[in-house]
Amino acid sequence: MTNDNQLKEIPISDETVFSGVLINVSHMQVRLPDGRTALREIVHHKGGAAVVPVDECENVYLVRQHRVAIDLLTLEIPAGKLDFAGEDPLKGAIRELQEETGLKAQRMELLTHMVATPGFCTETLGLYLATGLSQHEDHLDEDEFLRVEKLPLREAVARVMSGELRDAKTALGLLMAWQKLHPVIE
Repeated sequence: MTNDNQLKEIPISDETVFSGVLINVSHMQVRLPDGRTALREIVHHKGGAAVVPVDECENVYLVRQHRVAIDLLTLEIPAGKLDFAGEDPLKGAIRELQEETGLKAQRMELLTHMVATPGFCTETLGLYLATGLSQHEDHLDEDEFLRVEKLPLREAVARVMSGELRDAKTALGLLMAWQKLHPVIE
């Protein structure tokens, strides 16, 4: 068995090559475990929050929207970026739930902090289960166009398992919410 330290890459330098509104990109030189050096392109992201809203009848509320980067209409759990680095992801989840669906939750339970693309991106998402839902007005961002869709949680999980719902945060969130609400007794 090898020591984990034998796998570690050590940063030597990190130079910002792009500064954008949503992300920054840097070129990081690293020393590899065998002593050679390599370039890593790193996307720096403030982080985000996502929420699985499940009502008393075990329906989940998802948002359908067009994702231009992959040119697909997707069905996803409500989610969005944090307003600033270090923002509490719970606050972001509460905000995104109301902005995108008009829902407020009596209970927000942390499911996990996930990383979707750790090979090149620093983004971490706080993933929450929202229950005790009540309907209020939504407050979409001015450049946000989406439609809320309600379906049984069981059906949403089946769509994940069939490969129809491929968004990573949505798949993980739905599966974790199902497990939380239907624990396996061992």
